[in-house]
Amino acid sequence: MASTATTERVGAPPALRRLYVIRFVFAAAWAVLLLLVSGSESDLTVGAKLLLFLYPAFDVVAAVADARSARTDRPVKGLYANIAVSSLAAVGIAVASASGVADVLRVWGTWAVVSGLVQLLVGVARRPMGGQWAMIVSGGISVLAGTTFIRSASQDDPSLTTLAGYATLGGIFFLVSAFRLSRSPRRD
Repeated sequence: MASTATTERVGAPPALRRLYVIRFVFAAAWAVLLLLVSGSESDLTVGAKLLLFLYPAFDVVAAVADARSARTDRPVKGLYANIAVSSLAAVGIAVASASGVADVLRVWGTWAVVSGLVQLLVGVARRPMGGQWAMIVSGGISVLAGTTFIRSASQDDPSLTTLAGYATLGGIFFLVSAFRLSRSPRRD
């Protein structure tokens, strides 16, 4: 049984490290594109609507890839929860984008809170694998950011620019975790 646990720890990090780097690149590119297409308009452009839908949809794809490479039950259950939550968020954001920025921020904020809690729990469950402290912190920040998005939706002129910052910070945390996974599987 001990050799299986060792195999699990050694087998998962290379795939997880690659996935985390891909998630960083996607988040950074997405943030730049969102800033370019969103402007300061209160109406959402077609490009902004597409990008807003793509972010949680990409999260679904990444969670599916992560679940396929995972070897333990506890993180996989959390990943399945993330797949469900992000799928609902993609649909919710697509619907909310017809109403405007405020409704998008409400849906996005709710998604950030719930998915942040899931990310935090998955990070804690994966802690023995190493490289997870950044995922734990990122999950906590996501909960706080989600609350801020929901509150900002009630402002007179809500903006999507905070979402670009959120995505960038999340991407940086994925990159830090990828780096930590490459250094030592048991240090975090």
